[in-house]
Amino acid sequence: MSTFALKFTALVLMLLDHIGYYFVASLPPGLVLLLRTLGRGAYPLFLFCLAQGYSHTRSRKKYLLRLYLAGVFMALFSLWVDTAFPTKMGYGNHNIFVPMLLIGLVISTLETVREDRRKGLWMAGGLFGLQALYLIVSHTAPFRGLSGDVLTGLIPNLAINEYGITFILLGVAMYFLRDKPDILAAAYLLFCAYQFSEPDSGLQFLMVWVLPLMLRYNGEKGPGMKWLFYVFYPLHTFLLFYLANFALI
Repeated sequence: MSTFALKFTALVLMLLDHIGYYFVASLPPGLVLLLRTLGRGAYPLFLFCLAQGYSHTRSRKKYLLRLYLAGVFMALFSLWVDTAFPTKMGYGNHNIFVPMLLIGLVISTLETVREDRRKGLWMAGGLFGLQALYLIVSHTAPFRGLSGDVLTGLIPNLAINEYGITFILLGVAMYFLRDKPDILAAAYLLFCAYQFSEPDSGLQFLMVWVLPLMLRYNGEKGPGMKWLFYVFYPLHTFLLFYLANFALI
């Protein structure tokens, strides 16, 4: 499977997962469980594609800037949706761009430390400073009352983002093990076992089912369409949110 095929599969799984999320009150429980189970594989597949593509992107700076701007947009978009369309359930935390950005930053920092220790340590200091800035701003008016999910879109935080720091570490591991499928598979299985042992992780350990898809990766990029995900992500979440709360009630 090419990177495009894996990313498109992740896109479909994400759509199914969000259908189960937004229509949990109107769909049969068994169907909701199926949709959410299938959806557990979406995020790991996106991280796998990021790990494979990050080493081949022409300009990492432009790629990271694109992720940051997308994260800012999603943060402001989420804030606008919850303000303009207040509901009991809310729009939800949808900002996969933040952890993807952080994974890229961590990867670049680690690689730079290996090649140029002094420059790498400066980058690590900048990443640490970003975390300190988040804490300072979060306790400063007028940001004190702002949701952490929104603020992390503006000032990316390693701990406060979709799925948290453990999945950032998974994405980083996927990158450095990208040419070692056997070790990657073992590490992924251990990660799934860890998710199973965590009481608050829910069904996330079921992400194990997409490992065979990752192992079928053939090293090919496939069709471009890089903007598909950037457009589809906010569009489908808002449409599902609106249909579930206003159009189909």
